[in-house]
Amino acid sequence: MVISMKKSINKNSNFDFVNFIVPIIFIASWAILPTLLKTPEYLIPSLTKVIKGFIDFIFGNYNLSTYSGTFFENAAASSYRVFVGFLISSFLGIFLGVLSGYFSYIKRLFDPFIHIIRMIPGIGWFPIAMVWFGVGNKTTIFLIALAAFFPVYVNTLRAVSDVDKILIDASRVLGANSKQVLRTVILPASLPGIFSGLRLGMGVCWAYLVLGELTGVNEGLGAVMMDSRMLGNVDMIIVCMLSIALLGRICDLLLLGIYKILRPMD
Repeated sequence: MVISMKKSINKNSNFDFVNFIVPIIFIASWAILPTLLKTPEYLIPSLTKVIKGFIDFIFGNYNLSTYSGTFFENAAASSYRVFVGFLISSFLGIFLGVLSGYFSYIKRLFDPFIHIIRMIPGIGWFPIAMVWFGVGNKTTIFLIALAAFFPVYVNTLRAVSDVDKILIDASRVLGANSKQVLRTVILPASLPGIFSGLRLGMGVCWAYLVLGELTGVNEGLGAVMMDSRMLGNVDMIIVCMLSIALLGRICDLLLLGIYKILRPMD
């Protein structure tokens, strides 16, 4: 009885101490090792300095740099680019992935070409994107959307292709047409794979944000990071890295929340 109650509590609790072990070790190492190894501040800033820089970046309490109190405007600019790029990549990736997984002739038509384009690294698109779109949001959004498209497409295609053919045949025997099979059988069954692709795509969006913001935009976390590199402000670089990591994790949790709404039993 007691054991079953403990299992029930653990199952219903969202807190898991194991999740915090590695972050605690990382933070403790960051606080202790640079002092023990006498690492220069210009290589690894102290944890205290970075925390103070983070607070100043958000609230502007200490006026440590020209970016004091500018977190929200830079985060908003970066989030907008990520959001638009993610929407474009998600729509195209799911659309082509579902069609290619459901219709073999569409897969034969598009899949080889898409995988050829996928082999070109993101940095390889940077010069041509500058020529096509110039400096600004368009180039950044293009690079983000292009990079995120591939994981969404590949995972969607795989998820749709792996749907049990017995379910499809059974729905057709019961009189469902192609559209009904797609809507009531294939899409619900492939939803876990599609959301895996969306989560990977979201991570790629934030990863390529810095590359996209190299195009000369005035605002954005990547732009602040690049300016800080040229000024030798290493603690500000780390602050921007942490900001991107936190925003990316929030977006990932939002995707997980949407998935749980759509598939509450998983």
